[in-house]
Amino acid sequence: MTDLTALFTDLVRLETRLYNVLDARLKAEHDLPLGQFEFLRFIAARGSARVHDLAHQMAITVGATSKAVDRLESAGRVRRTANPHDRRSSLVTLTPEGERILAAAAPTVEAELTTWVGSVLPAGVVEQLATTLSMLRQRAEADHRTDRPEPRVTP
Repeated sequence: MTDLTALFTDLVRLETRLYNVLDARLKAEHDLPLGQFEFLRFIAARGSARVHDLAHQMAITVGATSKAVDRLESAGRVRRTANPHDRRSSLVTLTPEGERILAAAAPTVEAELTTWVGSVLPAGVVEQLATTLSMLRQRAEADHRTDRPEPRVTP
């Protein structure tokens, strides 16, 4: 039987190391932190996004997301416009500079992921891993949406 605690440790350590390598390379070659790259990818895939949508996707707070969007906006990579369907929110879209930096950075990320994952695992295993991780992520996100009460911690 697989030791799930060891699996968890391996998964977390791999994620941390891979994140750090990708982040360092993107900063060095494109002056773009990995977190901002992820925001740009999400916005590009949808055409626009609310801060709330980004927060949900990245599994971070709305406050942290808003600050990240502020940094992207200051860098000229995104623009906020009034949401025509909800006056309480704005829509975040890529600027031409955001599109340019995303297009330049995407091959860098792909190359690094090919080195770390694609060159180690056969294509069929990568496909199965992607399916499995997607399923686990969907489960975690579904559990989060049920608003289960957090376990109480007694001091």
